[in-house]
Amino acid sequence: MFKRLILEDSSTVYVLVSFVTAATIFLAITWRALRMPRAEVERFAQLPFTPDSTEGRHDSHA
Repeated sequence: MFKRLILEDSSTVYVLVSFVTAATIFLAITWRALRMPRAEVERFAQLPFTPDSTEGRHDSHA
């Protein structure tokens, strides 16, 4: 019974460490995005989502 109690405590620690790690990464990304300079935001806004030309496109029928 004592081994089971220790195992449950260690699994709780693993879950808490995983949650704190994920929350820290999420908060760091959010903080960096909120503090991004306006010029960089404008540059990212101008990036195309789809290419205008077929350069670099790989067709399997070639």
